Amino acid sequence: MFSRILVSGVALPLLVAGCAVPPSRPLEINLVALNDFHGNLEPSKYTYTPPGTTQPRTIQAGGIDVLKGALDTFRKDDPDLLFVAAGDLVGASPAASSMFADEPSIEALNRMGLVASSLGNHEFDQGPKELLRQQHGGCDSPRPAKACRFSPDFKGAGFTYLAANVVDAQTGKTLVPGWRIVDVKGVKVGLIGAVLHDLASVTIASSIKGLAVNDEAASINAVLPAMRAQGAQVFVVLIHEGGFADQPYDKADCDTLHGPIVAITKKLDPAIRLVISGHSHTGYLCKVEGKVVTQADAYGHLLSRIKLTLDPATKAVQDIQVRNVVMAPDAPGGIPFTPDAGLSAYLADVRAKSRAELAKPAARIASAISRKENASGESALGGVIADAAVAATRDQGAQIGFMNPGGIRKDLETGEGGVVSFGQAQAVLPFGNTLVVMDLTGAQLRRVLEQQWDRPASSDPSILAVSSSLTYDWDSTRPVGRRTANVKVDGVPLADDKVYRVVANNFVAEGGDNFPMFAKGTRRVETGLRDLDALIAYLQKHPEAGAAPRIHKVR
Repeated sequence: MFSRILVSGVALPLLVAGCAVPPSRPLEINLVALNDFHGNLEPSKYTYTPPGTTQPRTIQAGGIDVLKGALDTFRKDDPDLLFVAAGDLVGASPAASSMFADEPSIEALNRMGLVASSLGNHEFDQGPKELLRQQHGGCDSPRPAKACRFSPDFKGAGFTYLAANVVDAQTGKTLVPGWRIVDVKGVKVGLIGAVLHDLASVTIASSIKGLAVNDEAASINAVLPAMRAQGAQVFVVLIHEGGFADQPYDKADCDTLHGPIVAITKKLDPAIRLVISGHSHTGYLCKVEGKVVTQADAYGHLLSRIKLTLDPATKAVQDIQVRNVVMAPDAPGGIPFTPDAGLSAYLADVRAKSRAELAKPAARIASAISRKENASGESALGGVIADAAVAATRDQGAQIGFMNPGGIRKDLETGEGGVVSFGQAQAVLPFGNTLVVMDLTGAQLRRVLEQQWDRPASSDPSILAVSSSLTYDWDSTRPVGRRTANVKVDGVPLADDKVYRVVANNFVAEGGDNFPMFAKGTRRVETGLRDLDALIAYLQKHPEAGAAPRIHKVR
């Protein structure tokens, strides 16, 4: 049963000559939404609190056969169901997908009947050329070692990527269509896509060179006249930007939503009643000034079921019912369904083709290493990765290594006897980033550390993992620009006028994650060395790998 969010009242029946004139039967348009799939072909851990309980539970949720099975069950209720998404369908993917340039994930979504998705920031990971190849198909790729290796004839996405706010900086022409109209039960449903305006902060600068990313709400509102001219009657926004809610994933009409999506939603044209969001990897069903805003966590853990009730004459949206459904057939709070046999067989084929490569031993270590951050904001795994980057580029003079926590996607797990497989290592660093070495002055390094608090969408800092050569204290109660102290390199106090040799992955090196100071580094060397290869080499030489604390939080 759906939870209910009332958008506007329904008119009462008209009484004529003592008899009620029966109203026309309302129209119902059903949608199912996905976001931030990130090439998760297989199920993964999901922790949630089932409805009616107070204790969190961890299960395995998602997987392409499970998603397809649920969609098939939903389609029994409505064969005209519209399956849509809000970006980051690929990129930062597990090895089984990324080693084949995410083509298996695109194909799986095709088989699920996905109609359209907004672009997400990770669709830009390999640049516009690869993004457009994934849309249209073919084998001409900047990743020739991966493209068309799963199947020699990659046909591309059967769904349409949408982004009204990503345009060629010179011509103003959109990179992909901004919108699409779909006829559902005789109703023209307009789907509008957008990606976060601050795309440059979460994407490698070179991958969006020559593109302009405009304001989300202004770009969405600007296309409505053209859509109306084409007959659009109902408008749905698919946007890769999100927020956070202090209420459960299944709480309808939630009123605690905060983050960038709130301000965007408030600026949207009143004709837009539904906003399907992504990016923040959170489950919520909220309401912002009369508009319904949904998100379905990430990795296929949830699907959002959305029912629009329309006035049969005017096609105005009268009511919206929403529900987030856990994607596990036997999950408390979920629904019963059977995984799809066809996609189970397809997943088995992917596993078979990837198994030999993924199972290859990469290193042997004493124990698994966690990415969980301590009170100071650092993790053991982050420290090991930063140390590995320094070790790999010592011949380039590297002294200090940095690693962004968002680039560490999983704990480093081990198999029997402490063996780390290539697949386990690749799951930690799936982006294929390369290492860049540069010079920064001591003063610039201090600014890098202070930029950890320059978070446009959050009041919390984003603490970079650092190599063992760098230590410092931080105090969040100190004034802006003076939160770090006692900064030392190899035990010696940092000198503002001294030049230090620094290494980071190319995403951070180009100013990603709102660290623009890195982009000002001089004597830059693009090593071409993958961060993953550096990590594996380091683990092979340091089987007892770990990371003693380097950062101290004063308060």
